[in-house]
Amino acid sequence: MPGAPTPQPNLNEIRGLLKELAGPDGAAGAAAEAHQAQLTKPAGALGRLEELAIWLATWQGRHPPRLERPLTAVFAGNHGIAAQGVSAYPPAVTAQMVKNFLDGGAAVNQLCGYADSDLRVYEMALEEPTADFSEAPAMSDADCARAMSYGMLAVEDGIDVLMLGEMGIGNTTSAAALCHALFGDEAGDWVGRGTGIDETRLAHKVALVDASVARHRDAMTDSLEVLRHLGGLELAAIAGAILAARRARVPVLLDGYACTAAAAVLHAFNPSALAHCQVAHVSVEPGHGRLLQRLGKRPLLDLDMRLGEGSGAVVALLLLKAAAACHTGMATFAQAGVSGPA
Repeated sequence: MPGAPTPQPNLNEIRGLLKELAGPDGAAGAAAEAHQAQLTKPAGALGRLEELAIWLATWQGRHPPRLERPLTAVFAGNHGIAAQGVSAYPPAVTAQMVKNFLDGGAAVNQLCGYADSDLRVYEMALEEPTADFSEAPAMSDADCARAMSYGMLAVEDGIDVLMLGEMGIGNTTSAAALCHALFGDEAGDWVGRGTGIDETRLAHKVALVDASVARHRDAMTDSLEVLRHLGGLELAAIAGAILAARRARVPVLLDGYACTAAAAVLHAFNPSALAHCQVAHVSVEPGHGRLLQRLGKRPLLDLDMRLGEGSGAVVALLLLKAAAACHTGMATFAQAGVSGPA
């Protein structure tokens, strides 16, 4: 109808999508397991590399798995809570780092080049930070749903695996608040030093997270409301990208604490929502290891990283490539004329 307003996305639509998730491809997974058993090695000798090859086939829905088109998506957003002095860096650094990404100067650029991954950087209205969630909900329903929908667009046709990362001054405060609201425990259990704050700022950050979660608790009726009240635009976009990847059967590598906290929103709504995801690494943020225990996820790497920007996820891509190379390139016992197990 001419002149009719464009319908705005809303969180109820996202709730509907989360209730109807695509499952794994059992046939592709079974084919990968059968092939793995015929390779010239003792059963299980490649450890988690074997598990990763089967996981890739299962969620790509094909055997053998392929890693010809990996994509790294980094979402950047600004947080109103940053005005409360929770970071060692000013909010202007978010936009400055986005420019660095676009100029090719960041760690993630070097890692994507080395791992042969495409890189996309998505700016989430950097000039319009979320509201300070110590005073008001971070986002409206429409803004949160719009950010999630935008993140869904990052899942391009034909990609083989998606690495997710973020950039946003203040987002470890948001991540800690999300985890405290979703999983309980003490606020201090979820709060870390982020970009390297001192003891005084750390205590201030803990108090802000504690008070903010208490302020919004009655209004946070499900995990998407937790995201709306305490999250950020880039974290909502990451959650949307994870959801779209599930619908498209694209395996996902999650980066550090903030990225995994965004994913935890989906897990809290539907405990099966992250079956297509691996956590690339456990960061030095103390809440990250605690969060992985709650999600039942074992990280692929533990390198004491805390950079964000998808860096750990791209390093873990190299493990996926190793897993796929062994699975597809090794000879079987029959091909090599090697006697199998007795």
